[in-house]
Amino acid sequence: MRNQLINFITSLGLTLAALSGGGAFAQAPKSPLSLKPDAPERYVVVPGDTLWGIAERFTDSPWRWSELWELNKSQIKDPNRIYPGDVIVLDRARGQLALADTVKLSPRLRADSTARQAIPSIPQAIIEPFLSRPLVIEPEGFDKAPTIVATEGSRVILGPGDRAFVRGVGNSKENSWYVYRRGNALVDPDSNTTLGYEAIYLGNAQLERAGDPAVVTLATVTQEVSRGDKLIPAGRPQAIDYAPHAPSTQIRGRVMSIYGSVGRVGEAGPQSVITINRGRADGIEIGHVLALYRPGVDVSYVVSRDNATKEQAKIPGERNGLAIVFRVFDRISYALVMRIAKPVSPLDAVQNP
Repeated sequence: MRNQLINFITSLGLTLAALSGGGAFAQAPKSPLSLKPDAPERYVVVPGDTLWGIAERFTDSPWRWSELWELNKSQIKDPNRIYPGDVIVLDRARGQLALADTVKLSPRLRADSTARQAIPSIPQAIIEPFLSRPLVIEPEGFDKAPTIVATEGSRVILGPGDRAFVRGVGNSKENSWYVYRRGNALVDPDSNTTLGYEAIYLGNAQLERAGDPAVVTLATVTQEVSRGDKLIPAGRPQAIDYAPHAPSTQIRGRVMSIYGSVGRVGEAGPQSVITINRGRADGIEIGHVLALYRPGVDVSYVVSRDNATKEQAKIPGERNGLAIVFRVFDRISYALVMRIAKPVSPLDAVQNP
């Protein structure tokens, strides 16, 4: 029993020494990037490929894709150079990838690259709804947003083709608008302050007449629309022109919520969308890959044989997976979970991979 106690205290002492040297989630030194033993010498890009998926064919660290590529940092962030039919060649001697200067595998004339659709960084179909629609509204933004104040025929619930009267549009020349409602509060688990609110997308509306009140017609409806709901200009969809890459500055944050869940509950699996309490102001940018960590736990241990003296220690968190940021706001980011060992939960930690 005594030997077991000594071994436990010795192991705990080593753990505490590691924690004191860099914190519970200290970033490990960057190791040389290694290629997979079964990485192909040549790979032909096919429709449906993603930069992430291709990178995983060559290395277990797909966010370090740019270290394998013969392009510079600014170029590798632009995936519009890689198209279906391109041949990627691996030079094992130099540990680099390059596009082969070959004729496309087709008897037809080679199309100009501007006419072809480049492969995306991550599965486009999953994140597309999150790119064009409002996701986060600042607390004061709801008070200032145009509001549906009345409905044609005094209808309680509006559907496609119904008209509504809106205050706050003014003389706006924007023709297309999103209709939304305030959703869950996004609360920073570190400061306990509300950073914003999720916007629940209800549908699209077209402006018929500007003024106060303005008149809009509902074009599409995904949920019931009624008085009090808000409008925001639709604008243009956000373009995806980045490659997965690690942050160049130290990032430490937490998962605030799982998109679509209620409050700080629920779990996320692969291809789920999570919100993070770090954004543009913290150095987060689109394409950043972040490591996910399960929180550490507090434990007590005996330091004397009579069990009278106990000490507390925090066991460090366990790395659980990876997520890639695809939309950034000032203090909030949205990321897609790419790879996990166990389900991700709110309050899990995020940091540099």
